[in-house]
Amino acid sequence: MAFLDRDGVNIFFQHDGSGPPVLLSNGFSSTTRMWRGQIDAFKDRYSILTWDMRGHGQSDSPEDPAAYSEALTVDDMAAILDHCGFERAVIGGLSLGGYMSMAFAATYPERVAGLMLFDTGPGYKNDKTREDWNISALRQAKEFEKKGLDALGKSEEMQLGGHKSASGLALAARGMLAQKNARVINSLPQIAVPTLVLAGAKDKPFLAGTDYMARKIPDARKVIIPDAGHAANIHQPAAFNEAMDEFLTRIYG
Repeated sequence: MAFLDRDGVNIFFQHDGSGPPVLLSNGFSSTTRMWRGQIDAFKDRYSILTWDMRGHGQSDSPEDPAAYSEALTVDDMAAILDHCGFERAVIGGLSLGGYMSMAFAATYPERVAGLMLFDTGPGYKNDKTREDWNISALRQAKEFEKKGLDALGKSEEMQLGGHKSASGLALAARGMLAQKNARVINSLPQIAVPTLVLAGAKDKPFLAGTDYMARKIPDARKVIIPDAGHAANIHQPAAFNEAMDEFLTRIYG
């Protein structure tokens, strides 16, 4: 097990395999465990870096709400790359991890060799729509505060488990899942690297966002995985890995 000290907050990460780097970020209330199928499939050819966001899994859950933010999450990602000795990598993630991957690309474009956006969305230009999203995020925070880890539910990616703190997940919902502005969605036309935009065909809430990202990102390829929901990599691992393999081969040869 490896931990990175980020100003007193220990961030858990894994470095599996060797070769060109791929940094994968988990969805909200999931952990590194969601990427087991991709680690096993790709570690023979690539350095697969996975990690637990603040408040998630084996990473620390600081009590200070100010310790949870989009900016800190993006800098955690950069710190992992630095620690592992990689200046540039393919950056990818699912759901919240995909959103943070876009935020990373907007902050550190020179460090992105390619972008993989799985079952995610780019945020909102409309203040009212963003506020509706934030109401949902705060509702999830309250559920963790009320029910503890029982609020995780029974979906496949959530049942992989590994969390230490329900309060950390509540704080992450308030500080990281909730969105402050339209910076990420406005950055899409400036993404200058090849991008894989992928979603499960049954992931209805994210299909419109998938279409939007595919239209706005100049060098984007859209893939829809049949008979898969929000956790496309878990529901249909073979099809997911095929799309990922094709994309990584394009980037790294």
